[in-house]
Amino acid sequence: MKKTITTKLGAVAFSLLVLVASSCKKDGVGVNNNNKPLKTQSLGKYDNGFFLINEGWYGHGTGSVSFYSFATNTKQDSIFTKENPGKTLDPATSTLEYGTIFSNKLFLVSKVGGPVVVTDPYSLKELGRIAAVGGNNWQAFVGIDATKGLLSSASGIYPFDLTNYTTGAKLTSVTGSVGDMIKAGNYIFVLSQSKGVVVLNASDYSVAKTISGMVVAFTKTPDGSVWAAGGTSLIKINPATLAVTTVTLPFTANSTWFAWHPGSITASTQNNTVYIANNSTFSGATTIYRYIDGNAASLTSPFITIPAGKELYGSGIGYVPQTNQLAVTTVKSGFGVNYGVNDLYFYDLNGTQVGDLSYSGYYFPAIPVFH
Repeated sequence: MKKTITTKLGAVAFSLLVLVASSCKKDGVGVNNNNKPLKTQSLGKYDNGFFLINEGWYGHGTGSVSFYSFATNTKQDSIFTKENPGKTLDPATSTLEYGTIFSNKLFLVSKVGGPVVVTDPYSLKELGRIAAVGGNNWQAFVGIDATKGLLSSASGIYPFDLTNYTTGAKLTSVTGSVGDMIKAGNYIFVLSQSKGVVVLNASDYSVAKTISGMVVAFTKTPDGSVWAAGGTSLIKINPATLAVTTVTLPFTANSTWFAWHPGSITASTQNNTVYIANNSTFSGATTIYRYIDGNAASLTSPFITIPAGKELYGSGIGYVPQTNQLAVTTVKSGFGVNYGVNDLYFYDLNGTQVGDLSYSGYYFPAIPVFH
């Protein structure tokens, strides 16, 4: 098995190095033919790259946070515990399933009795947390403004005070298991296991609209449109009028509720283009489709087919705004020890693979998170 990468990078290196393309891939060393210059000023140790939020091996250890560096095309592991001695993401029976950056904070959300932890996104120093408690099953976070947000869970949605990191009384407008959430305009879009997309008024969390049948969500394109999918439908929701436009998918968009993970859908920040994985009922996609808004023919065939013998795990795809690429997390197809064989692939927006970081270990990647 390949050695897991644990390279540590200093902030000085960020201002001196440039991205270089490598002609070959060595064991434990990534390749990304990008050639994008680095920032000349560093905001912190973890600014020039992105995070990989890992579930962890359920029952054997907690989830973890890794950092992929644009400077060296390498990955540094377990950065939360390294930056916060004595603090953990315990219990080992929880899974770290979601992460996002909002209001200059990185939110880490654990399922199955685990904690919610808020950190500085450049130093990873902990700022606050909701302690791990048996019976909690947090699933995602969305920010509303600088002082408040919402946490979804397997039992509904809770207000989250961002000044003292406490939760309020559960919302009565949405019940049951709720996963992904996103804010656009004056609305909050949430994905309910029982009702599909539920649109809430941001002012009072009352229900403005429900769109049934949706099981994969959410992403947002530069025009502000919110996107979700279910069955053979990919939908675009106008964030002002809530009007829905439907596009037919050439495959069935399956739900992630069996063992919930963030939706396998992302969008470019440069143009109105959506990318969605053709998952089975439990992740496992081998193809990714692209929809260019207004161009139905763009969905005719897969945009990306990942290398043979590999399949997506977790969310599996993310758009990298700094490099204008797609990052794709995979494991070896199959079960058991195959979950210890990982690849982080990079694709340009022509669908060409331009990078690959191979690494070993039972990480179970959940979602990439970008500055």
